[in-house]
Amino acid sequence: MTLRRTLILSVLGLIALAGVIIGLVSTLALNGVLLNQLDGQLTEASDRTIRQVTSQGPQPGFSLGQASGTMVVVVSGGSATDGIVLDQNGQAQSLPAAALTSLDGVEASREPVTVSIDGLGTYRIESQVVTTAGDIVVTGLPLADVDSTISRQIVVTVIVTLSVMLLAGIVGLLILRFALRPLERVTATATRVAELQLDRGDVALAERVPAEDTDPRSEVGRVGLAFNRMLEHVASALSSRQQSENKVRQFVADASHELRTPLASIRGYAELTRRTAPDLPKDVSHSLGRIESEATRMTTLVEDLLLLARLDAKPELAMSEVDLSLVVVDAVSDAHVAGPDHDWDLDLPEEPVTVSGDAHRLLQVVANLLANARVHTPAGTTVLVSVAAEGDEAVIRITDDGPGIDAELVPTLFERFVRGDSSRSRHAGSTGLGLAIVKAVVDAHNGSVAVRSEPGETEFIVRLPLVG
Repeated sequence: MTLRRTLILSVLGLIALAGVIIGLVSTLALNGVLLNQLDGQLTEASDRTIRQVTSQGPQPGFSLGQASGTMVVVVSGGSATDGIVLDQNGQAQSLPAAALTSLDGVEASREPVTVSIDGLGTYRIESQVVTTAGDIVVTGLPLADVDSTISRQIVVTVIVTLSVMLLAGIVGLLILRFALRPLERVTATATRVAELQLDRGDVALAERVPAEDTDPRSEVGRVGLAFNRMLEHVASALSSRQQSENKVRQFVADASHELRTPLASIRGYAELTRRTAPDLPKDVSHSLGRIESEATRMTTLVEDLLLLARLDAKPELAMSEVDLSLVVVDAVSDAHVAGPDHDWDLDLPEEPVTVSGDAHRLLQVVANLLANARVHTPAGTTVLVSVAAEGDEAVIRITDDGPGIDAELVPTLFERFVRGDSSRSRHAGSTGLGLAIVKAVVDAHNGSVAVRSEPGETEFIVRLPLVG
């Protein structure tokens, strides 16, 4: 639940509670006042009735001044024997038997009590003994006016409380909208920072909370001030990280570039020695062959490192329109020569799938993925390469039915020097840079690469923006 909603509901809840308490207290107080007034009127009416009955005998009757709804009943021997009630027109009406039965057993008491009379409603009654035989005269006044007043008071209280709640809700929303604007601006700044790619590359963290929202005298201002300080520390850390990465990248590029010449010399001299001296002992000839192969492997590693350093610094791509079907055909043809013990299948669309990119680098992407499938799967593995246009993207899928990749390795598979040897068979050496190069080249083309693997099926998916 949002802070705004919590505050509004809390205020409305307090107003509702206050309305209930005020309504209950006022209702009880008003009920007490009205009952006291009615009891005073009842005492006067009872006295008038007693004077009337005393002068005329133990029979119900009305004296002058009695109000409409006044009831007089004679109770003899514990049973109500006769009774009348004054209607709205001032005419005396006899009480029905059911109403009289409601007063059977009434005892003489000057203390007013509330009773329910069948057919008439609720009454406040007062009773007095009028004869030596113990006959009792009961005088009653209706509670209808009191109940009506209490009901109206409850309705008014509810309406006023709801009106106050509505008004308080509207005013509260306006006040909160104004009061929470600084917090919303802080939130917007935090959202923009959260959307930045801070995990890699040169990050310009220029986002800051506006100065008017960093007043230390307010709670939101202190949050904004602390957030700005945190952003300054993060920006400083990112700058230091980038400087360190740049130094490492430059070192790798320089070292790779400097190593190319001596490695080429080592290979050349080893090959020259082996060819010009055919009578060398077998162990020497074997050693020279190993020198050549290791120099070749080292040259490949150096070339890969140099390529990654260049891609990290500033990708230099020879952009043109490239038909991915042709790229895939060339890559699969090369893979078929390099791995004749695998089954290589193609699934190509009838129409060209064209992207804007560097044809040489895109060929390297597909070649690296096919080499990965060839090196890390056993002989007889089927590798299917498909190209398709899906929406505004070109999709290359490379699927094999090999043993799969360890699930723990998948999240880091495209990082540098990560190898899948622990989960797949290994027939040849691997630098652990092939998939890192794939990701770097695809990222440079504003695309994405992903992998899905389970035992018996591994699929690499490359997505690139289509032309147009």
